[in-house]
Amino acid sequence: MSRKFPRPIKRLVIKLGSSQIADHSLKARTSILKSLCDQISSIKSKGVDVIVVSSGAIVLGMGELGERERPKELAALQARAAIGQNALMRVFTDLFKKHKKICAQILLTWDDFDDRIRYVNARNTINTILSQGAIPIINENDTISTEEIKFGDNDRLSSLVAGLVHADLLVILSDVEGLYDPRDEERKIFQEIREITKEIEGIAGGAKNKNISRGGMRAKLEAVKIATHANIPCIIANGQSENILVRILDKERVGTLFVEKEDRLLARKHWIAFGAKPKGALIVDDGAKQALVKGGRSLLLPGVVRFEGHFKVDDVVTICDQKGQGFARGIVNYSASDLNKIEERKGKQEIVHCDNLVLA
Repeated sequence: MSRKFPRPIKRLVIKLGSSQIADHSLKARTSILKSLCDQISSIKSKGVDVIVVSSGAIVLGMGELGERERPKELAALQARAAIGQNALMRVFTDLFKKHKKICAQILLTWDDFDDRIRYVNARNTINTILSQGAIPIINENDTISTEEIKFGDNDRLSSLVAGLVHADLLVILSDVEGLYDPRDEERKIFQEIREITKEIEGIAGGAKNKNISRGGMRAKLEAVKIATHANIPCIIANGQSENILVRILDKERVGTLFVEKEDRLLARKHWIAFGAKPKGALIVDDGAKQALVKGGRSLLLPGVVRFEGHFKVDDVVTICDQKGQGFARGIVNYSASDLNKIEERKGKQEIVHCDNLVLA
C-alpha cells in the first residue's frame, strides 16, 4: 500500500546531514552527492520546487586543512566554515551543472528568523530564486554565528526553512533507515508516527560521530515537532538508500513518516513558538499559570513574580512557573526597564496578550 500525503508535493525541503556530505577522511562523498543531485534534478523536472538545507561546511573545511579533530575555539570553527562552505558549493555547482541546473547559496542565522522583517525578506529571496528555476542551498552562517544566534543544528534550521517557505514535505536524510527503538534487536523501523510522545523522545539518541555530525536523532525529533506544528509532514530516511528521494515522492513507504498536526499553529504563533529566540523570561505564580494553561487568557502584571533578561517591548519571552519550567512563550508588552519601574501591580494591565501567547 502506498503512502498518503495530505496534499500534492509541490514544494520539498531536503535536509542533508554531514554523513551524506563528508566521509571519515572529511572529504566530500562525491558518489552519494552525485546520486542525490541526480534525484533532485529529476524531481525538479517534474515541476516540484526543491530547497536543500545542507550541513558539512565545517567538516569539509577541516578536510581541506588536513585536520582530524574538530576545533573547540569559536574563531577556529568559523574559519573552517568559511573554507568548507566554498568547497561545499563547488561540489553542488559542478554536480547540478551536469543537469543544466543552477544552485544558489543562502547563509542564515537565527537573527534572520527572530526579526520579522528579515524573516519575510528571507522568504521573498528564496521564492524569487525558485521562480528563476534555481535550487537554493541553505546553510547556517557558521562564519559569523555566535552562541547567541546559532540554531544548534541544521535539523532545526531545515524545519524552520520548511515553515518559512510553506513546504508540502520535509525530508531529513540521515545515516539510518528511520526511527527505531535501540532496545529492539531487529531494529524495526517505525513506519508512521502520529505524535511524538515522551516515550518516543526517550528512545532517541545523540550524534554517533561528533567530529562529523552534531545533532543525532534527538535533534531530528525536535525539528520534526517544529515542522509538524506548521502542518508539514516529515520523513526521516537513509540518504544512502538507492533513489531514496524519488521513492519518497513516488509514495513508497520508506523511512519514518511523521504526520502533520491537524491543529496547525497560525503563522504568527508558529513564529513565536519556534522562530523567535526568547530574550528573557517571566516567572509567574500558580494562579497565573493555571489561567494560562486553560487557554484564552492573557497574562496580567499581578501574576508575574519576577523576570529575567534584558528584553524590549515586542520581544518574545519564555513564561515559566516558579520551579523555572517554561510552559509558554509570548510577545511582551513591557520592556525589562519598564518592569523595573512598576511598583504597584494591582492593576489589570496585560503584560502578554492572549493572541500573542503560545503554550509549549
